[in-house]
Amino acid sequence: MKQTKNYNLIAGVSALVAVVLIIAAAGYFVSKPKETVIQGVAEANEYRVSGKVPGRIEEILAREGQHVSKGDTLVFIDSPEVRAKLAQATAARNAAMAQSKKAQAGARSEEIRGAYNLWQSAVVQEEVMKKSFDRMQKLLDQNVVSAQKYDEVKAKCDAAVVTSRAAKSKYDMALRGAREEDKAAAQALVDQANGAVMEVQSYLGELGLTAPVDGIVSAVFPKCGELVGTGSPIMTIVDLNDVWFTFNVREDMLKGLNIGSDIMLSIPALGDARVSAKVNYMAVRESYATWKATRETDGYDAKTFEVRAVPTSRVDGLLPGMTALIVR
Repeated sequence: MKQTKNYNLIAGVSALVAVVLIIAAAGYFVSKPKETVIQGVAEANEYRVSGKVPGRIEEILAREGQHVSKGDTLVFIDSPEVRAKLAQATAARNAAMAQSKKAQAGARSEEIRGAYNLWQSAVVQEEVMKKSFDRMQKLLDQNVVSAQKYDEVKAKCDAAVVTSRAAKSKYDMALRGAREEDKAAAQALVDQANGAVMEVQSYLGELGLTAPVDGIVSAVFPKCGELVGTGSPIMTIVDLNDVWFTFNVREDMLKGLNIGSDIMLSIPALGDARVSAKVNYMAVRESYATWKATRETDGYDAKTFEVRAVPTSRVDGLLPGMTALIVR
């Protein structure tokens, strides 16, 4: 009987000890702090498609979610004002070219013949007056005519010489055409008009907007028929070839995260697919992102750092906004 009581006592104590150990183990595992999960998000470069020319949306060729390739035409803009400016610039260029052609060609053949005839007429008049002056000179030497008569004939002779020279100058001018300065000025006007036409033609090229990169159309802002201004964004394209992950990490959790470090990520949206990435950027966040210590006695303020990592290879199905978890 005594042995039975001892056995029961030992069994009871053993059971009590086992219960205490189980409760202690359960409390330990329950109270054990869980490992902190560092969570980030996938991001990608975005390009906004906008035009230099204001106008009305005529046609939209790409929709949200559509894959586009670099150079694909996305939008057509209708701008009657640009076409009107092109007509004005073309007309101004034609006028400048006509003026330049006139300056380069010189005087017309009819004008040259007219100037030549006037010159020849002045030459004949000069010869006649020289003969008259020679006769008057002889008569004056013989004291047959008065000095006043002699002076009158001499003045007419001098005037005939000057008239002949002036007619010759006009004839030479008609042969040479416009001055070199006038020709250069006319050509400069042509160049200026050509520049204006090229400028307007470049605006015409902006009426059809194309994709700057390969990617997915993430947003389309206006609708067909709406007016858009210069530089107004029309749609946004996400470049899936330029994707990275961004994490906001408290500084006491940065162990193992350095620029150039290789990390392993888990993507829940892709069935917890594992993705290898390399850290390429680290910088402290602004002051408003500072994390305050919970213990006032021996704690400290821990800064938050922005950490970026790029995948080492292309990840099929990865889209901006998907969550990424760092696998320790």
